[in-house]
This record gives sequence, structure tokens and C-alpha cells, in this order.
Amino acid sequence: MRCGKKESAVELPQPAALRADSREHAVSKQEIVYTAMRDAILGRLIPADTRLPSTRTLAQRWGLSRGTVEAAYDRLGAEAYVTRVPGSGTHVCAVVPDRYLMATGTAPGHRVAALPVAARQHTLSTVVSNRGTLGEVGVQAGRPFVARLPDPALFSLPSWARHMARSLRRVNTDTLSSADPRGLPQLREQIAAYLRTYRGIVCSTDDIVVLTGIRHALDLLARSVLRAGDAVCVEDPCYPAARRIFAQAGAVVIPVPVDQEGLECARLEDHPQARLVYVTPAHQSPTGATMSVTRRLELIDWADRNGGWIIEDDYDSEFNYLNAPLAALKSLDNSGRVIYCGSFNKSLFAGLRVGFALVPAQLKCPLLTMWQTSGRSVGVMEQLTLASWMQDGAFIQHLRLTRRAYQARRDMLLAVLDANAPGCYTVSGQHAGFHFVLWLRAGSDEASFCARAAAAGLSLQGLRSLCEDVRLAPAVIVGYAALTMAQVRYGAQLLAQLLVQPEGEAR
Repeated sequence: MRCGKKESAVELPQPAALRADSREHAVSKQEIVYTAMRDAILGRLIPADTRLPSTRTLAQRWGLSRGTVEAAYDRLGAEAYVTRVPGSGTHVCAVVPDRYLMATGTAPGHRVAALPVAARQHTLSTVVSNRGTLGEVGVQAGRPFVARLPDPALFSLPSWARHMARSLRRVNTDTLSSADPRGLPQLREQIAAYLRTYRGIVCSTDDIVVLTGIRHALDLLARSVLRAGDAVCVEDPCYPAARRIFAQAGAVVIPVPVDQEGLECARLEDHPQARLVYVTPAHQSPTGATMSVTRRLELIDWADRNGGWIIEDDYDSEFNYLNAPLAALKSLDNSGRVIYCGSFNKSLFAGLRVGFALVPAQLKCPLLTMWQTSGRSVGVMEQLTLASWMQDGAFIQHLRLTRRAYQARRDMLLAVLDANAPGCYTVSGQHAGFHFVLWLRAGSDEASFCARAAAAGLSLQGLRSLCEDVRLAPAVIVGYAALTMAQVRYGAQLLAQLLVQPEGEAR
């Protein structure tokens, strides 16, 4: 049983940003409290299992409203830094490895303030001067319940056209004929600024390589970093394209189970020879689990001890419906072992074909050499238009719009299911992303349920079809982002009928 005496031992100095004129700081007081507490936990100023001051106590101590502290504590809880139990208080649950504190690099406490604008210049002398469902051909918006697909109807074509016209007026012949192999500096600058501000990643323009999407990044990394026979650990269940890409590169693919906290990092100790680990920590594909902070630190510690690499696929991190999007795994990386991959094809529209990777310096030259050899395929005009669009603030506005729309569609879907098929299912992973997992009743035949759904005009993917070694309960993946509200309502009613209808009963 935890002891409440630990609360009085926690003396947290008020952050300087709260003592200064708040007008001098762009971030909110809630963000300041969250950052101060997070950095204290990561720096072990507040050890694991310590009881934190109550929100009332901390609010009085720091001169804040209790609501501000409550919101910061809720965010820390959502990101698994703390656990909150009514009647027992708030306790630190993140376990920070010893090696994390000894890792080289910028201390976490300095990362919020360090927002470098000027890119450090590296000479690359060795370089020449729809994540859809399995079987994604034919996947389209408007068909319930295709997963992992954004709604193209929410994208503002007039706004995009204006920025494209502006880019055409400003472009010069040098840009058209000799684009930087890493991507246009204008776009890389905007991407780096976004990652610093919204994903908590300290990076510069020079760290970014523009690609066509996450699968393109995986393919280039597999062919430039891996050797035939190298071991690669992937989540189980996993995004199937990643497993295929690594296997086609000659790697030995090792499935590692996933639970409610994400990848079971303790299993990695059985594979110290693994060259690379591929994870989707923000919203695990396909289970929807969010990797806890303890697991994230364990994963980085494993990579640091074994000289391995981590690919962070951050494909739908922008869409969190409970609070602000979680900070990226890369934001905790003091050792430079995480390769961060992102894509605009999910946040904007599938046909854009623009993504990026944040590549450690020692891997950049091999990757760019492979990129040059295979041919650069990201168009200059797409890059110029996207850079202008982001600089104008349209990207953040689009994320706000789509996040509200997707949340409303999710809420409608869950409400219809709850009203028409109570007790016939459970859901998980609904807090974020484009889909959730719908768990069928015990003893259900997953494949048969998907077949019945297809006959009714619904596209469902069985969770077991994405598993390698693990054996999970019967479940299906339900996507909702690329549907109108009417399509959500109609599809949800059909789905509810299938859930209520006994197996094998004729319609």
C-alpha cells in the first residue's frame, strides 16, 4: 500500500516561466506545468512511485487555478507518466532507466526552450552533387468501415490552389532544375518547425529528408541500413506492409507481442542481435494502444545498449481526441537511436505522396545514396505548395478542422452501436486515430463475421489477419474518418444488426 507521507517530501520549485510576465511566453500555463512535471520525472527529481502534491496544493503553491493543474495532471496521466486513483492520489508510474540519465545530448529540461532556427550545415560529400488496409487496391473514401484513410472532402482545394499559384509566380529555374536531394529547404524548414512546436522534437532543417511517405522511408532504410540476414523486430500484430518491406530486403523479421502499453520491450532482451525495431507508439497499428513512457524509455535504453535503431512510425499522432497529441518517442531520444517518420498523406489526402524522415547523421549518407540511385520522385511543385501552405498556418487549421470532424464521426458511430447492440461488443483504441478495434463476443468466428459484413456492404478487417505469432480474441478494425455522418449512421446500424444477429442465422 502506498504511503501518503511521500507527498510532503516533494518540493517542486515554481517554474521561472510562471514567475515571469506570462505575456513573454508563447506557451500556456498548463503547458508550463506539464513540462515542469514531465522534466522532473524524466530527471528523477521525482522518483517512481512518489505521490505528487494534490492539484489544490500545487495550485496554491504556484499561484494557479486548480483547473490548470488538473488539466496538466490529466495529460501526464494520459501519457502514462503518472497514475491517478480516486482516494489514493496521483503517483509517478514512469520508470526511468539509469542509462537514460547518462545519455549524451540535451537534457529534457532544456528541450522546450531550445528551438533552433538556423540549420547546421553538413556536407554530403559521399552523395552525388495510402497506408491502406491489407489488399488496399480499390480502397476508397465513403465505404464503411475502411480504416486508416483520411477524408479528402475536408481538404480545401481552393486554399491549396492559391498557394500553388503563389509558388508558381515565385519559382525560379534553378529550383526547377536542381532540387536538393534532401528536399526543398523551404519545406524542410516548415517540417522542422512543426516537429519542434507540436511533437516536442529538437531538430533542424538539415535533419529532415523529404520522401513520398512512410513506406518509402521504410524501404530506403531497409535497403540502406540492413544487410541480408539482419534481425528486425516488429510489433505483433503489425502494419503488414512494414513486415513485407523488411522481409523483401532480406531481413529476418521477429514478431514481438503488443499489449495495452504497446510493444513488450522486455521481450527484446531475447534479441540483442536485432539491428532495428519498428514501432507505432502514438496509436499502435492496428490495436490502437499508446506506448507508455516506461516502455518508451526501455526501448531507447535497449537500442543504446545494443547499438540498434528504432523506426518511429508516427502516422496518425495528430488525431488524439482526449487531449493534446502525445509527444513523440523521438522527443525522449538523448542517444540519437530513433529514426522518426511522418507523412502528410494521412493528415491531408492519400494522393499527395509527400512524407519525411528525421534521419540520424550516420545514416543520412547511405539513405540519400540509395534515394539518388532509385530516383527522386517528390515533385518540386508539391513541395513548394506544401511549404507555402504550412507557413501560412493552413496546415494547423486543417488539423483542427479534421480532428473535430473525425471525433464527431467516432462519437456518432459509438453512440449508434451502444443504442442498438448493447453488451454485444467492447472497443479499444478509440481515443485517437482513424479507427478503433471492436472486440466480438467470445467464441465468435472472426472470418465469418467479416464475410457477413462484406455481404452487407461493410469493409471490416479481422485483427487476427494482422497477427504473426500472437493469438488474440476475435476482433475487427473499424474505420470512420473517411465517411460522412450519414454514412457513419447507416453503416453503424448495419454493423449493430450483425453484432446482435447470432452466428449462422440467415437474414
